[in-house]
Amino acid sequence: MIELIEVETERLRLRQWTATDRAPFAELNGDPRVMEFFPAPLSRIESDAMADHCQALIAERGWGVWAVEMKSARTFIGSVGLHVPALELPFSPCVEIAWRLAAKYWGSGFATEAARAALNAGFERLGFLEIVAFTATINTRSRAVMERLGMRDANEPFEHPQVRAGHELRPHCLYRLALADYRADHVGDYGSKQ
Repeated sequence: MIELIEVETERLRLRQWTATDRAPFAELNGDPRVMEFFPAPLSRIESDAMADHCQALIAERGWGVWAVEMKSARTFIGSVGLHVPALELPFSPCVEIAWRLAAKYWGSGFATEAARAALNAGFERLGFLEIVAFTATINTRSRAVMERLGMRDANEPFEHPQVRAGHELRPHCLYRLALADYRADHVGDYGSKQ
């Protein structure tokens, strides 16, 4: 029996997906502001398939890209977590950290808070030696979150293979965080209860 990892912070809970998460997840995946740095917003079918995939991976491994809810209101606000990309990338194999929150929850530090807790789980509970993040080079908001997390630009630019040649989103940047650097810079900072 796989132990399902769930993570809590002061304000947030990173948990397994439920059926009630599908509609708000589809809403944020259809929002052009949220999907600005992706090739296109997702349809409801595509969004539900992504949620199903996240749920299945957590059930299989015990961890993954979790649904995130505000504890005070038990409100779904997005997804944050850890993932092993199936896509062959120049730095594969790897474990990546990813986040996607509804626009109305931006600017309150939720992405950074949840991502810090996910990093903590990845390093301290799952024993990963490195966690990476990547995004379109022009995505300054996500890059700022990566830097707040203590991740460093690896200076290893690459062309994302799923974005067509010549598209402004094809150039990507890679950020890395090694276990030793995480422990040196971040241990004790997150206040997450697990």
